[in-house]
Amino acid sequence: MKKFIDLRSDTVTKPSQQMREAMMLAEVGDDVFGEDTATNLLQEKMAKMLGKEKSLFVPSGSMSNQICIKVHTEIGDEIICEEGSHIFNYEVAAPTVLSSVQVKTIKGVGGVFTLEEIKKHIRPKVYYMPTTKLIEIENTHNRAGGTIFPIDEIKKISEFVKSENIKIHLDGARLWNASIETGISLKEYASYFDSVSVCFSKGLGAPVGSLLAGSFEFMEKAKKIRKLFGGGMRQCGIIAAAAMYAVENNFERLKEDHKKAKFFAEEISKLNSLHIDLESVQTNIVLIEFEKTKKSQVEILNLLKENKILLTSGNYNSLRAVFHLDVDMEEVKKGIEIFKMLFE
Repeated sequence: MKKFIDLRSDTVTKPSQQMREAMMLAEVGDDVFGEDTATNLLQEKMAKMLGKEKSLFVPSGSMSNQICIKVHTEIGDEIICEEGSHIFNYEVAAPTVLSSVQVKTIKGVGGVFTLEEIKKHIRPKVYYMPTTKLIEIENTHNRAGGTIFPIDEIKKISEFVKSENIKIHLDGARLWNASIETGISLKEYASYFDSVSVCFSKGLGAPVGSLLAGSFEFMEKAKKIRKLFGGGMRQCGIIAAAAMYAVENNFERLKEDHKKAKFFAEEISKLNSLHIDLESVQTNIVLIEFEKTKKSQVEILNLLKENKILLTSGNYNSLRAVFHLDVDMEEVKKGIEIFKMLFE
């Protein structure tokens, strides 16, 4: 059977044999009792890498984000995020359901908003309005095509909101990609935030798991909320070992995914019936606009699937191709050939 070239997401990666061996050999215990050795080692390592006092391993990125929102806010508060952000679009209205907070969105450019925009949306301190309690930034920004939030703007936003006693959270599910591309360390990025979430099951190739980090006080509350949300795990060292292997072996190689994405984007952008904003291809995600084809999103996705390429929808008017460790350069070149055959 002909193999599919799977560009739906960097979450489709499967553990390598070496990662599976690390999982098999993991020293485990009961993590709810704090006795899982592999999980404790991962949490200690990540706290140091992120420059935070403590970190906590959780099943998913959505849970990690929502724990942070719950800890930072009270019922009736408001949080501000970019309108394409993951917490607003892809977490099933969880801020409202789990934390009873209101979400105020800002329309950014490439997933980026400025301090000046934020200032316009912070609520006056009057009793009949919700309190602006949390600013959330996503880096890299999935829905904008893996774009990187500029560090200079992060610094300005962080300095201002802290002076206003507003908390700031980083959804860094793909912070690894931003760090590798810019050369800015995870620690420096995280230093401007009260809390940070990172994911192991995307570009790093682990099968499952995310992590959040912050101060001792924050993390004590976060651990309780993890339990409340059903995230307390037992012998989870098996998956923590996979995450540890991913960090130690697959972090640097993200450069290869970026190279594949940029090569693919440059070649596909030569097709008259498709359009790619090459400036937005900054990491491992490529958004492809298809309006000139006169076909619907579903029609194009089905056409590609018939020709053994799997993509997903990006925004309403685009397709999304995500490059990862389970797609090599030869498959990328083969995918380009198929695109040219279908759309040239």
